[in-house]
Amino acid sequence: MTLKQNEFAQRAGETLELIRANRPLVHHITNMVVMNDTANVTLHVGALPVMAHAPQEVAEMAGLAGALVLNIGTLTSEWIESMLIAGRRANERMVPIVLDPVGAGATKLRTESSLRLLRELQVAVLRGNAGEIGALAGAGGEVRGVESIRGLDDPTATAMALAKKYKTVVAITGARDILSDGERALGVDNGHPWLSANTGTGCMSTAIIGAFCAVEKDYLTAAATALACYGLAAEMAATEARGPASFKVALLDSLYNMTPTRLAEGAKIIDLT
Repeated sequence: MTLKQNEFAQRAGETLELIRANRPLVHHITNMVVMNDTANVTLHVGALPVMAHAPQEVAEMAGLAGALVLNIGTLTSEWIESMLIAGRRANERMVPIVLDPVGAGATKLRTESSLRLLRELQVAVLRGNAGEIGALAGAGGEVRGVESIRGLDDPTATAMALAKKYKTVVAITGARDILSDGERALGVDNGHPWLSANTGTGCMSTAIIGAFCAVEKDYLTAAATALACYGLAAEMAATEARGPASFKVALLDSLYNMTPTRLAEGAKIIDLT
């Protein structure tokens, strides 16, 4: 581990400790398929989840939150309006927004809705798979349903270009997670193949990024350390699981039992700039 890698790993442990100490509220407007899972990972990492979607209350809730997570997995036009209402209040209150463009590239509605959110809101972190990010960047990639089936030729360059365009942090999750804020680029090598064997594991990673952004205002560092925490928990879970189903339970336990020291020792964050 290089000195810089060691610094990122130490920052990961410190950020987890801040979450556990401060217990920030993370407001989710998220999809119905994994709502329970994203609430649980938020809680197990040390933050407080709330799932509020009604347009009559989302602005008030977003104003109280430490972070706002927007996930278009079970998309409707009404939910997009709620996301815009909540997002505008979050921007007014300097509350970071984490956007998960689930299935962007699969349908016109998903792609255009994701781009609208990026245009009309200041998003702190955009987290997606290679197909979703490629579709939003016009850089290739292919999505079938909500799964990426073809990746990007140069994910680092794609992440940097899209981050510059929207003044955000772009996180492309995969075997190696690639992140950029338009100037810097990081890679995260924590994780396990069984993450792709369960529905909603990408959405769960987005939820954890929200918790980390609530206490770490360098959003590139927040996203990278969040993904390292999640990936390390997956590695720990795989040592006890017998297959994807028991892995999911072990993953939740590993997040709950993760310590700042263990995260600092196990985070694999590299500088790609």
